Amino acid sequence: MSKKSIRFFNDREVRAVWDDENNCWWFSATDVVRAINDEPDYTKAGNYWRWLKRKLKQEGVQFVSGTHKLKIVAADGKQYNSDALSAEDIILLAKYYPNNRASKFLDWFTYSDNTIDGQSRKKAYTLFESGLLNSLEPGSIKCLQQIHAYLFGGLYEFAGQIRSKNISKGGFTFANCLHFPTIIPTIERMPETTLDEIADKYVEMNVVHPFMEGNGRSTRIWLDLMLRRSLKRCVDWSRIDKNEYLTAMRESVVDSTHIKALLKGALTDRINDREMFMKGIDYSYYYEEEGSNSKLRADLLHVICT
Repeated sequence: MSKKSIRFFNDREVRAVWDDENNCWWFSATDVVRAINDEPDYTKAGNYWRWLKRKLKQEGVQFVSGTHKLKIVAADGKQYNSDALSAEDIILLAKYYPNNRASKFLDWFTYSDNTIDGQSRKKAYTLFESGLLNSLEPGSIKCLQQIHAYLFGGLYEFAGQIRSKNISKGGFTFANCLHFPTIIPTIERMPETTLDEIADKYVEMNVVHPFMEGNGRSTRIWLDLMLRRSLKRCVDWSRIDKNEYLTAMRESVVDSTHIKALLKGALTDRINDREMFMKGIDYSYYYEEEGSNSKLRADLLHVICT
């Protein structure tokens, strides 16, 4: 078992490890319970899972006796063997969960991989082995377009294409596309030899938002490529809180101090580490989630003019 994944339900992480032998994902049982119960305390979630496991075993639910084990990093940073469930086990668990509390979680669990974001995330996982990242020119608009085309090819007809419409989101209007012929080459020429310079270039490209959708997921990879080439560093995105990141990016339009501090505190030298890359993908897509009760992201993107 080597591949690892993190999904988020109502801001609760659900960790999984890939099993090559059985060709399936195994999900942390405690994480599943913690997400369903919206329980912030790992210990309480673990206790509830053990109680539920005993209860279901007494009722003759078969998957419990065959629960697999996987090593999960605990709050103390150490790895411990933890109960794990397959996708089929989780669907069965939801059926027997007390008070039908697992219904919303099950809807999310069975639907999330079929969304555009879910399919794009699968494509993003393959980027590391594809060799594409090593062939790109970091900091260039062509590099960013190629990343976007890889992530969203076959999902959006505009994958990899610079937008020709103006867009806004959350009350903020991004750069006018009529000015792109001047703005984008100017950003391309910005230096990228220090963290401050790279962060400034990243912030400016975010303000441009060159694509109709998928800008954040593409530009975070673009940012990491610049950091990797110039500083031999990348961002450990798991060390940056989602809400703080989003706040810092909103502030960066007028003051980039906050986002620079967040990036500086999360730098790592694990630039060739597959697990670090995969974790970055998981968190990057998590940043884009609007919550289980929100509209689809497409509804949040308003086309202002053609």
